[in-house]
Amino acid sequence: MKYLRLILGLSSKDVDAFAFTILIIWSLTGILLGTTITPTHASLSDIQCLQTIKQSLSDPNRYLSSWNFNNKAQGFICSFLGVECWHPDENKVLNIKLSNLGLEGQFPRGIEKCTSLTGLDLSGNNLSGPIPSNISSKLNYVTSLVLSSNRFSGEIPLSLANCTYLNVLKLDNNQFNGSIPLQLGQLSRMKTFSVANNLLTGPVPSFQNNTNITADDYANNPGLCGKPLEPCPDLKKKSQSGIIVAAAGGVSLTAIVLYYFSPRVMKRKKEDDLEGNKWAKSIKGTKGIKVSLFENSVSKMKFSDLMKASNNFHKDNIIGSSGRTGTMYRAMLPDGQFLMVKRLQDSQRLEKEFASEMNTLGRLKHRNLVLMLGFCLAEKEKLLVYKHMENGTLYDRLHPLESEVTSSSSGSSMDWPLRLRIGIGAAKGLAWLHHGCNPRIIHRNISSKCILLDKDFEPKLCDFGLARLMNPVDTHLSTFVNGGFGELGYVAPEYLTKLVATPKGDVYSFGVVLLELITGEKATGVVRNSQGGGGGGGGGGGEFKGSLVEWISQLSSDCALQTAIDKGLVEEGLENEQTQFLKVACNCVLSAPKERPTMFEVYQLLRAIGERYHFSTEGDEMLVPSNTITGDDDDNNELIVAQSHELSLQLD
Repeated sequence: MKYLRLILGLSSKDVDAFAFTILIIWSLTGILLGTTITPTHASLSDIQCLQTIKQSLSDPNRYLSSWNFNNKAQGFICSFLGVECWHPDENKVLNIKLSNLGLEGQFPRGIEKCTSLTGLDLSGNNLSGPIPSNISSKLNYVTSLVLSSNRFSGEIPLSLANCTYLNVLKLDNNQFNGSIPLQLGQLSRMKTFSVANNLLTGPVPSFQNNTNITADDYANNPGLCGKPLEPCPDLKKKSQSGIIVAAAGGVSLTAIVLYYFSPRVMKRKKEDDLEGNKWAKSIKGTKGIKVSLFENSVSKMKFSDLMKASNNFHKDNIIGSSGRTGTMYRAMLPDGQFLMVKRLQDSQRLEKEFASEMNTLGRLKHRNLVLMLGFCLAEKEKLLVYKHMENGTLYDRLHPLESEVTSSSSGSSMDWPLRLRIGIGAAKGLAWLHHGCNPRIIHRNISSKCILLDKDFEPKLCDFGLARLMNPVDTHLSTFVNGGFGELGYVAPEYLTKLVATPKGDVYSFGVVLLELITGEKATGVVRNSQGGGGGGGGGGGEFKGSLVEWISQLSSDCALQTAIDKGLVEEGLENEQTQFLKVACNCVLSAPKERPTMFEVYQLLRAIGERYHFSTEGDEMLVPSNTITGDDDDNNELIVAQSHELSLQLD
């Protein structure tokens, strides 16, 4: 690294970033060159990493019993519980998320063998002992480390300050003692930091580039000081009273330890936020905080009105949650009117920029977009107010029972005409974002969870425009590494290499939604054996575990694509419509972006399929694409305007 810095004239920080980029390019070389048949040394290392983790942890609830290492297929570990890979066909681990599994033991051994790991979440378990002092050498490229709500003890290791890519560090609700390394304040990428409910003392780090870290992130420690807490005591006065303090030190330390580990206090720590709304209750002056409204249909209100309408944002009023954008709450006003309020997750926008973005989004109105009513800035919190959607998310309607391994009964109440109408309406909304509105909007988070259904089951896209609020710069490496390109199972394969959001990436994600509609399956975790089963009709023989797109690809190769259609939809006279619908979905998820249709074409194709049902064509006149808006930035001459009868030929 020293010689690289001298040759290229780069700072040490730039060299780190350069090395990180090289790591990702190197890790994807096998995919780009098509050499993923034989596991690489790195992928074998990742397999050994997971084997060692499983061996080093006690798993009383047997959650990790699904980690079966007898399967030698390329990418087999990517279907393991809690494991996310760089690419589903390669055994290279991106994130490990094992929260709330009741795991016991110490910090897992062998984690350094997952050489490309960027995220580790072990929160909500019964892990104990210290964090390894050389943690930075074990997690070279970690961006998120979440160890909350365990029994980890000892001092917070200084080497964490060498994890220069850290965005999130959560160590709260443990038994750490000593002081917090002040060098952590030098981590310029830090967005979230929490050490609440530990036994820490001394000054807290100064995170110069982050104003989102508050006193709550340091709460319930016996002796922390410094901004945003109380000022640290004067060192001169402290030295004069040193003899007295030293004499009583042994007694006071013992008293502190006994107090914090007494059953009453430990119980209180766990029950400290039973309602999941401590963040809301901590906001001061709620009656003076204005909610900026775009619509006259809602009476003027304050943040205190939203608090009352949502029972102080109680967890029982949570409609849905996305790690990408935030949590959605249900709220009921005194007149009986329902609203939806979204608490944004770690928005990177300053208040003035945020308000400007909101005013732009507030002007976007379309039959198939959720109507944004207003927004609110409450201290560091940013909230959006939407019109309520009575029938929830498409995901919940298609997959009502999360606990089921398969989804044989999922969406059974949704007949074929309804699913077709939802597909057409959602396509119209996304096509308008791509081709009809100004400025053009790339959604970047399309999934069945962001398609909401009103009282008449009319589909409405939600979360449009929010990706820019989460990370304004969407051309940087961190956008992909930090999960800014969508939900697992919906992300277009080219994002692994281009790291830039495109309209064709949205088309891919929407294609996965169409596959969910026609098969009844979830986007990830499809399991099939030689007998088939589940929402679709069966399989092409042999055992299969993987994503929905991978399963469809295998069925297509086996000339068994028709068996993917949800058995609950199979009905005489519908075969042609359903086959055409499935083909449109398959065209959307083609691996090459240029081979996918544009969203305007997708909408026209689906509308042609549903022509006999006479679904509403309201708003079609707004879908006249401009020749300056194409589906691929590399092909400015791409033809995206085509007559519906010409498009229908592509389905034959």
